[in-house]
Formats: sequence, C-alpha cells, structure tokens
Amino acid sequence: MSGSFAYTAQSAKGALKAAGGVDLDDADRAIINALQGDFPVCDNPWAEVAKALNLEEADIPLRIEKLLSEGVLSRFGPLYHAEQMGGELTLAAMGVPDDRFDDVAELVNAHEEVAHNYERDNDWNMWFVIATDRPGRIAEVISEIENETGLPVHNMPKTEEFFVGLRFEV
Repeated sequence: MSGSFAYTAQSAKGALKAAGGVDLDDADRAIINALQGDFPVCDNPWAEVAKALNLEEADIPLRIEKLLSEGVLSRFGPLYHAEQMGGELTLAAMGVPDDRFDDVAELVNAHEEVAHNYERDNDWNMWFVIATDRPGRIAEVISEIENETGLPVHNMPKTEEFFVGLRFEV
C-alpha cells in the first residue's frame, strides 16, 4: 500500500537552480525520484524505501532533511485533499511592490494554511494556495493577510478540478 506523500521543489526553475548549486549524489536523486507520490504507508516506511532503493534505512530521513535544509526541496510531507476532509482550498494572488516582496512573503508564509507561494512576473506577482480545515476559514485567512500587509488579496476559488500528474526527475 502506498499513499500520496510528496515534496515540492521551489519551482521547476528553482529545482534546477538548486540542483545545480548543490551536489546531489545518486542516492539523493533516487530518493527524490522514488518518493514523488509513492510513499509506503506501513509500520516502517523508511525500511520499505531503503529496501526498494538499496540504501541504509537510517540514511533516508537524514538525506531528506539535508535536501530540505539545502533548499533542494521546500517541503516533504503528505498531500491532503482539504475539501474531502471538510475544509476549503483556493488560489490567491497579490500585487506586491518589489521593495516589500520578501517582507510580505514572510507574513503570508507565516500562516499555516498557506501551502505554496510563488513569485510571478506579473502585476499580481505573488501567488499562493490556501488550504483550510474548515469552511469559512479562507475568508478569515485572506482578511488576516490583508490586515497584516495592507494589500488586497485576490481570491480565485476553483470552478472545476483537474488532476495533473507532475514529477520532477533529477
């Protein structure tokens, strides 16, 4: 049995940049490539992963922590379907002045409900996903972010869901 357990690279551009600036060995590459959406759900998942990749069990979580600390991976953890669990999910965007971008990103990312945050070359240059555990919380998070930053947040809830299987091979 396996579950949806994944990591998020900074972005395709960021992943290439990070991988180019960090010395990834064959074991790091194998771990990254193997654990995208196929994490074993069992009593001892690290043993299962180690066996499949012919690596030492204790090395797997240590290597993942190292990849996270080096910025090759920005996240490693389960993917939840917020709506099926009684919560909400939305895509949001903001137009942030360049000189405030890092400060605003820090404020936005401090919200535990913010799952991803990306810079775009656009008038709406900050795009992020908000996933909440209960209905009505998205409006609260958006209001909190607007109050903290003094900037409007554009809420763009989905109208239809599409599944796209995306993998980054390294």
